[in-house]
Amino acid sequence: MTAIHRRVEALREGRDPTLIGRLSSGWAVFGERQFLRGYCLLLPDPVVPHLNDFDSLARAQFLADMAALGDALLAETGALRINYAMFGNMEPALHAHLVPRYADEKAPLDVAHPWAYDWAVAPAFDPVTFETLRAALRRRLSPLLRSAGAGLSST
Repeated sequence: MTAIHRRVEALREGRDPTLIGRLSSGWAVFGERQFLRGYCLLLPDPVVPHLNDFDSLARAQFLADMAALGDALLAETGALRINYAMFGNMEPALHAHLVPRYADEKAPLDVAHPWAYDWAVAPAFDPVTFETLRAALRRRLSPLLRSAGAGLSST
């Protein structure tokens, strides 16, 4: 079982404080390390090994949900752009990274890929610090949100 499987299980049970909301294809969550403010992931539910394991409709839904989360992040963070990434090499389960990129990032990181940041020193996700952004993202995503896991509301 991968970390993605464990995290989706925790989301289903309402035990993941990083939850933004439940979309049709999976779970929008904040990254556990916030190396850039608003870093998020989209975790599919059910978990699949990679994007090509979805049928065409499920694949299209996952990509549409990813883009909708990116649109919300772009609008609510004031980012210049959103970087999107799907690897699955270290955790062989589909998950999409959404990384807001900002005008005030310092060189040379401002033009580097997000993995150039030192994640070990990045601030841990704090639910209190991110409550305003979470609420704003939920408002933007509200037409797409489904019922969340037990104990954590999607509204």
